[in-house]
Amino acid sequence: MTAEVGTGAGRRERRGLAEQAAALAAGEVTARELTERALARIAAAQPALNAFRRVRGEAALAEADAADRQLARGERLPLLGVPVAVKDDMDVAGEPTAFGCPGDFPPKAADSEAVRRLRAAGAVIVGKTNSPELGQWPFTEGPAFGETRNPWNLEHTPGGSSGGSAAAVAEGLVPAALGSDGAGSIRIPAAWSHLVGIKPQRGRISTMPEPEAFKGITVFGPLARTVRDAALLLDVAAGSAEGDLHRPAPVEVLPAAGQDPGRLRIALSLRPPWVATRPSLDPAVRGAVTDLAERLASLGHEVEEAEPRYGLAGLAFVPRATAGIREWTGRVPDAALLDPRTRGAARTGRLLSGAALRAARAAEAPLQRRVGTVFRRYDVVLAPTTAGPPLRIGDLAGLSGLRTDRTMIAHCPYAWPWNVLGWPGVNVPAGFTPSGLPVGAQLLGPESSEPLLVRLAAQLEADRRWFERWPPER
Repeated sequence: MTAEVGTGAGRRERRGLAEQAAALAAGEVTARELTERALARIAAAQPALNAFRRVRGEAALAEADAADRQLARGERLPLLGVPVAVKDDMDVAGEPTAFGCPGDFPPKAADSEAVRRLRAAGAVIVGKTNSPELGQWPFTEGPAFGETRNPWNLEHTPGGSSGGSAAAVAEGLVPAALGSDGAGSIRIPAAWSHLVGIKPQRGRISTMPEPEAFKGITVFGPLARTVRDAALLLDVAAGSAEGDLHRPAPVEVLPAAGQDPGRLRIALSLRPPWVATRPSLDPAVRGAVTDLAERLASLGHEVEEAEPRYGLAGLAFVPRATAGIREWTGRVPDAALLDPRTRGAARTGRLLSGAALRAARAAEAPLQRRVGTVFRRYDVVLAPTTAGPPLRIGDLAGLSGLRTDRTMIAHCPYAWPWNVLGWPGVNVPAGFTPSGLPVGAQLLGPESSEPLLVRLAAQLEADRRWFERWPPER
């Protein structure tokens, strides 16, 4: 990857997360220099992209100065002095956590566990990125902050709900960022922004101060331009904390980015799980994913079409998702300011919070066994991340809740089952539509298979070299 360095607000810092950390350790640049450049780029891009809800200018520079003092003393940490961003559903001490909602939220007294781990690794937190209200939708728009736009085409969304993190990384404002994924909310914006996005195993990154997020369907994870950078950020943020409900056995993901995956059996799955509507796969997306499958075959893998047995997995998703929305609406300063669709989802969550929620949680283990049969024959499932390319800004604005849900399902029917299962998935860039919009593909695995998925993603990256292509300069 090129080491070209942007020197002002109008140029990009093209060194990735690992490269910036190495340059800092070698004394080639200071943390203050990197942070000043990042803040200048954010300020210059904010009117067009609107990626950030909060920018921590003075606080980030103070953290950078502290990192430079540590570096001068010879201290070394994985991300010492590197500027990164986090989604606005994670607590950062001294900042509000609005999670896309309007209203006057109080500042948090302490970092969330994931942010604490980033700081422990030396990272400089430059800001909090935009999300739609409570992470519900595959677009990042709302009355609280406006529209977050896609660096590849400003008329389109970067996706959601981690759209702010995706836009910030795709534009080169920061080398990597944390997002969250409750129904594809890392993988979808990664696909639509030409990024690597990892949805890790449930519990891989602690959700504390919440014992679990959205009844266990939501996880935190990284977005980056390269597999190595995504794996580095995942390993740094990973780990359990006291009070976590989900505590998987630890795995090391970063070493896998440099390992040969061997010859794998890969199931190409193009049929979406059953949903109430009938989504159709856009020809450009189908072509990109099947091209990727053919390339995997040429790299020595056994690839054939096969479908996981999803059954009625949606019945195990909706009660958990809406119950999570209901809980969150109880924390906002003024629920009357929320989008009517949010209030409607909260009402649904209240109706389903009893027997339906218990049944949804009880269905998880049988569903894991049912879907898991695909891994008796195959090592990895390859599927589209979305059914279509990025939506236009405003396509879902003002729609009713039902029409929003139908449109959302039509465009994004592929990602959410892995949230019910709790298993890992990795979005990799799959190509572009004829009009130049990015699309992606998912590598999906069984429980705690992040190292396997990263090995395969890194092999694809070495072959496709997607990180060499950037959005147009403005």
